This record gives sequence, structure tokens and C-alpha cells, in this order.
Amino acid sequence: MFRSFLTVSTGTLASRLLGFVRDSVIAALLGAGPVADAFLAAFQLVNVVRRLLAEGGLNAALVPAWLKTRDAEGTAAATAFAGRVLGTISAAVIAAALVIGALMPLVIAAIAPGFVGRDTLQLAVDNARLMLPYLAFAGPVTVMMALLNARGRFALTAFSPLLFNIALIAVMAVLLARQQEPVQAALVMAATIGVAGFLQLSMLALRGAKLASPLRIAFDPEMRGFLGRAVPGMVASSAPQWLMVAGAVIASTSPSAVSWLYFANRLLELPLGIVGVAMGIVLIPEMTRAVRSGEPAAIAHAESRALELAAGLALPATLGLMVLSEPIVRMLFEHGAFTAEDGAATAQALIWLTLALPAHVLVKALSPAFFAREDTMTPLLATLKAIAVAIAAAFLLGHIFGASGIAAGIALGAWSNALALIGKGAATFGFSIDAEARRRLPRILAAALAMGALLWLAEGALPAGGHGLVQAAALLVLIAAGIAGYGLFLQLFGVTGWRDAVNAIRQRRPA
Repeated sequence: MFRSFLTVSTGTLASRLLGFVRDSVIAALLGAGPVADAFLAAFQLVNVVRRLLAEGGLNAALVPAWLKTRDAEGTAAATAFAGRVLGTISAAVIAAALVIGALMPLVIAAIAPGFVGRDTLQLAVDNARLMLPYLAFAGPVTVMMALLNARGRFALTAFSPLLFNIALIAVMAVLLARQQEPVQAALVMAATIGVAGFLQLSMLALRGAKLASPLRIAFDPEMRGFLGRAVPGMVASSAPQWLMVAGAVIASTSPSAVSWLYFANRLLELPLGIVGVAMGIVLIPEMTRAVRSGEPAAIAHAESRALELAAGLALPATLGLMVLSEPIVRMLFEHGAFTAEDGAATAQALIWLTLALPAHVLVKALSPAFFAREDTMTPLLATLKAIAVAIAAAFLLGHIFGASGIAAGIALGAWSNALALIGKGAATFGFSIDAEARRRLPRILAAALAMGALLWLAEGALPAGGHGLVQAAALLVLIAAGIAGYGLFLQLFGVTGWRDAVNAIRQRRPA
């Protein structure tokens, strides 16, 4: 599992780093005013669909169903089942794109009610409609990624999303060089998103086309049953994005707040993507095999290693982002039209939003225990409850503390989701944590706290003034030192050593 986890995490890390470059250029081109709010509200809608489908959501339902069909009826039957899923999902997303495009003014008004009565609404509608072709490609991309994951072929699915960011960065670099007017730049960027989706589909189709054949649209009882399990799981797997949409509903009433929250959330996407997406892709097949085997030791091993990975990556990332929020935001986003005031507001929102990160990662670690048992309703109900909590808390706190209060409301919604899953799982089947995990988890927390304390002491030594190359280099050195220090603390506290890590990476999953 660790080897597959590393493959997926490496691809996700590369994609997220390119995402930082992409968002830095977006900030420079559009700033944090009405044009940026409109583009980012539309882009957030696309991101929800992308995460809903391509980054673990459908994977959570399709992988167990495909493995069950293959084991019971053979590979040919599983391939035919995949062909029906591919055809049906593709047809559904094309139809959904057409309907959403026709109703786009109502859709934007629902997710950003503060835009109503302002020019921002029409800007967001125009951008969103240009982005819609991406939906037609997201459906087949999703199915082929899930089928490759089910067969243990993680490399292609991990690295194919790079094309999405590469295409956007290339186009935005041209726009930046030409000093394109913001409204026109946003429209060109929106149109590029559909092209980026086509590139990703083309890459996967070269390898994954034979995994789903023949291609059919079907609504037979088997397919209806699959979709009935898949849709709740897809919504639940995208809980972090739904909570950000909930926050944007409230933030849309305040100028620039949508942009501040978007850029703050982008910094959470790196650690959340590395551990969250990798767990959704790697842990679900592992957990499914363990549950199907009926061996308590195998289930306990999978759940324990998942929690260790979640804590080991989420805790230091949370503390690091909180301590270094201001210099990181300055380095990444304070360029061009993105002002120092925008940077300060984004950094404050980031501090509160980062409190959601451990909860998001915990949900990613706990959800596979339900998905492997083909229970997608429990995570769905927990997600819906979390959205309601986030909207209520963001409404109350946002009126008092502005964008920072909305971020705190999102964090409360995330913890509501995690606690609901913990309670339901403990009551239904019980989470099995082995002795090794009980020994390691407190030590992981201690190592993360020690690293956070050192970063807090060293942060004051960063050079003051602008955000030039010297300050960026100093910040990167400090981050690298924090990572190295955390690894040293893990070794000193007896959690793991370099030899253990290398052996875990080299270990291959049994066929």
C-alpha cells in the first residue's frame, strides 16, 4: 500500500505544485476584485465537478463494484460492466452540461447569491458557460481512472491531471506577457479549461479504452443499483469542495471575500491532495480486499496504516501553514493586481481555514471503511450535515469577523463531518486500531508539535520587506528545514526511521 501511496502522492504533489503556479498567475492577472470573484466562483463550480468525479468520488463506488463483478463472473463480465458504466456516465454528464448551461444564471445565483444585481453575476455566467465542455470529458476520464486504479495501475491516473494545469499555465503565461485586460483574460482562461479536459481524456484513452468494452448506455437494475450507491459516495468524497461552496454562498455578499477564501483554500489543497486523494485511490481497493477476506487482522492493518498516514501528514502541514501563513501567501500571490491588503486578508483566512485540514484528512481515512462495505449513505448524510453546519456557522461568524469568520465556519463543518463518521463507524462495525498505531499516533502528534514550535521560533528570522528572490529562497529553506526536522523528530520519538520508510516504499502489494 505504501508503494502505491507514494506513486499517487508524487503525481498529486506535482499537480498541486503546478496548481500553485497556475493560481499565482491568476492572482497576478485578475487580482481579488469583481472579475476575480466571478471567474473563481465559476471555476469553483468546475472544481466541484472535477473532484466529484475524477479525484476519488466515483472511484469509491466503481472499484468495489468492478472487483466484485470480476471475482464473481470473470474479467470479461467486469469489462462489459465497465463499458456500461462508461457509456452511461458519459451520456449523463453531457446531458447535465446542457441543462446546467441553459440554467446557468440560476445556478450562479444559487452558489453566489451576493452577485445578484451586480455585473459580477453576468461575468460569472459567461465564464462558467465557457468552462462547461470540461464536463463532457470529465465523465469518461473518471471511469477510466477508476478502472486503472482497480487493476493497481496508479501511475497514469496520478500524472494525467498534470495536463490540466500545464495547458492553463501555458495560456495564462501568454496572457500575462501581452498584459491582457482582466475581463478578456478571464474568458480566454475559461475556454482553455475545456481544452485541458480533452487533453487529459486523450492521454487516458490511449491506455484505458480496452478496459471498458463494449460501450453502452444502460439503465438496467444492475446499473441503477450501481448509480444508487455511486452518487451518494461521489457527493461524500467531495466534502471539502462542498464546504467551500457553502462558504462561497456567504462570502459572495462581501467584495473580494470569494477570492480571499479561494486562494487560502488552494494552500490546503497540497497536503489534502497528497494524503486525501491518495487514500481515496489506494486505500479503497486495499480496504475492499480486507473486508471481502473477512480477516480482522487485515482490516485492522489497513485502517491503522491509514490513520498513521493521515496524522503523519496532516498534523505537520496544519501547524506549518498556520505558522507560515503570511510569508507563504506573500510569496505565492502578492504579484500584479493582487495587493498587500489582499495578501493580509488571505493569510488571516488561511489560519482559520487550516483548522479544517486534520478533519478533511480524517474523513478521507475513515470513509473507505464505509465504501468498502458498500455503505455510501452514511458518508453522504454526514456531508450534508456538515454543509448545513458550515453555512450556519459561516453566516454567524462572517457577520462578525468577515472572511476569517467564514473560514472558521467551514472548519466547524469539516469537524462535524469527521465526528459524525467516527460516531457512526464505532457504533456500526467498530474501527480496529492495532497496537502499533496506538503507540505511534501520540508520538506523531508530539513530533508535529515540536516541528511547529521550531518553525514559530524561526519565522521571525525571515527577511522583512518585499517578496523578492531572497525572501522566497529563505522561506523555502525554512520549509525544507521544517520537513527535515519533522523527519528527525519522528526518528527520535521512535515512530519510524529512514530504513523503515525505504522498506515500506519497496514493499509491493500482493496480487
